[in-house]
Amino acid sequence: MAPIDIESMTSEKDSTKKPENGKTNVEVNVGEQKRLGGLNGFLSKLASRGGVELRGSIPVPYEERTVTQYINIFSLWFCMSCNPLPITFGMVGTLSFGMGLRDAALTILFFTLLSTIPVAYLSTWGPKTGMRQLVQARFAFGKYFVSILILLNLATLTGFCVVDSVIGGQALSAVMDGATINSTAGIVIIALVALLISFCGFKVLHVYERYAWIPALLAIIIATGCGGKYLKEQVEAPPASASLVLSFGGLVASFVIPWGALSSDFSTYMHPKAPSFRIALYTYVGLALPTVLLMILGAAIGGATPNVPAWMAGYETNSASGVLAAMLHPAGGFGRFVTVVLGFSMVGNLAATMYSITLNFQMFLPWLFRIPRVIFSVVITAIVIGVAIEAAKSFFANLENFIGVIGYWSAAFIGVVVVEHIVMRRQNFNSYTEDEDAWDDAKKLPPGFAAIGAAVLSFGLVIPGMSQIWFTGPIAEKTGDIGLEFALVVSALLYVPLRYLERKMCGR
Repeated sequence: MAPIDIESMTSEKDSTKKPENGKTNVEVNVGEQKRLGGLNGFLSKLASRGGVELRGSIPVPYEERTVTQYINIFSLWFCMSCNPLPITFGMVGTLSFGMGLRDAALTILFFTLLSTIPVAYLSTWGPKTGMRQLVQARFAFGKYFVSILILLNLATLTGFCVVDSVIGGQALSAVMDGATINSTAGIVIIALVALLISFCGFKVLHVYERYAWIPALLAIIIATGCGGKYLKEQVEAPPASASLVLSFGGLVASFVIPWGALSSDFSTYMHPKAPSFRIALYTYVGLALPTVLLMILGAAIGGATPNVPAWMAGYETNSASGVLAAMLHPAGGFGRFVTVVLGFSMVGNLAATMYSITLNFQMFLPWLFRIPRVIFSVVITAIVIGVAIEAAKSFFANLENFIGVIGYWSAAFIGVVVVEHIVMRRQNFNSYTEDEDAWDDAKKLPPGFAAIGAAVLSFGLVIPGMSQIWFTGPIAEKTGDIGLEFALVVSALLYVPLRYLERKMCGR
């Protein structure tokens, strides 16, 4: 990679302005080590020799944002979505919602293309600010109220990790009839492999994701080829009603939109002059392309499963992973090998999600910044293994309950932070970085009353507009689930007057 002349880029008065604190990289790193409570010799050696990232959630200084391999953003998002996870979600549309393949496919296409837009937009903020997504959110929610979002995001990301681990573990369990490895052992194996990658951090994660999608994609193509002749055996389904489309569409959007709360986590080391359009395009295509194609494939598989006895038997034993394994069983030993590859393909999504969780743990409470990020990778692995083993016992029911609710808060979060940036800060990234200590100083940040107020008040319409297995609101009874749309639009509209009032009263 060619050296980058940082000095020549500091004349512009924008968000890429170089910090004028006079500190060298060495001084920055020393200060960071003190903030983290000191790094022992072992971790220091891992950082210097093994490429382990120790920075954590502290914003990346201008001079350390040097990555110019922007295509890494595409490969990361593509790898995160090129696995059986979207296939599993697609199966929900036909197996659980009872939709026909055509209606499910159109719903998946429309809602994915729309829901990916804010994720792609937020990913462009990382290079400009050097801040993780929820650190940047402090400029709307304040230093302390943002902890509510972090808690919700921790629950969301942990839920995705559990789903990833169950799918991967059940795939390993489904390799052999009668079971060389049961699902519990499979879950542990998948989680430990992901631990290794998330422990290492940004550089190792990007290197892994750059190549890991290749065997994953080949495995999915092979599975589709082996079982493709049965995909035409679709269960007859009546045309989907508008309410059913909105309810399943909300589920699809809830698969995509939560990535907005960690979008810039993967781009903070990109160069400040990174072209925003390219970053957004790489994120959009990398996330939307495999999601659409594999969800539709999942819908086709789900629609055929009740009519194919071997697939149904696999589904009853190991859920979606069992169906994929049944599709590959006719290929004999090679099919079993491909099933193993499908199981380990979940590591791409799991490792990236666990990486963001380690950052969220640090951000949850101010004093947690003192604990090295790598410690939290061990903590979250232990949590995920324990929860996943229990969740696997009733996987699809737990999946629907989990994914159905996470989109609401994520949509409200996006509504607030996007309005803060576009309306209140007029898309000026320098307003986040001109005072390099502002991100951690409650007196320089908004108090957060407007942001949290707008998000909470939006639920006055979200709740009657939601439709879940355990609750259907009075609006949703007539329209289907429109809670996510309410969360996004109402939080954005309420935030403008509340924020102006907050500025007038607090002066910041």
